[in-house]
Amino acid sequence: MGNFSFHSDKIGISFDSHLANHNDEMKTLLLKIRDDVFSLGDKVIEEVRPHRIVYAKSLTFRYFLDIYPRPMDLVVSVRRNRRDPAREYIIRNYEEWKNISVEISTAYKEV
Repeated sequence: MGNFSFHSDKIGISFDSHLANHNDEMKTLLLKIRDDVFSLGDKVIEEVRPHRIVYAKSLTFRYFLDIYPRPMDLVVSVRRNRRDPAREYIIRNYEEWKNISVEISTAYKEV
């Protein structure tokens, strides 16, 4: 079935590995974002990679959200379909995340 699961359990790479390198504010932000993404629907698939967290809608890897955690912010790429390029945002707090949450919800529905 590939490298995907509903919560990534791949040996050596876990969601917690991204939390370990961040301050409490960034940890809280990542956890809130994760909860928000999983609340979009029951088809959300998370794949944790060494430098980023990818969210897709199916095992054919139709990703709609890519998060690159950095020490002081997150680089978030939102992709609505295969034709259009991903839109990239820099997120430093939950309010900035909420500002793009409608776009992320739309991307989940359309991907």
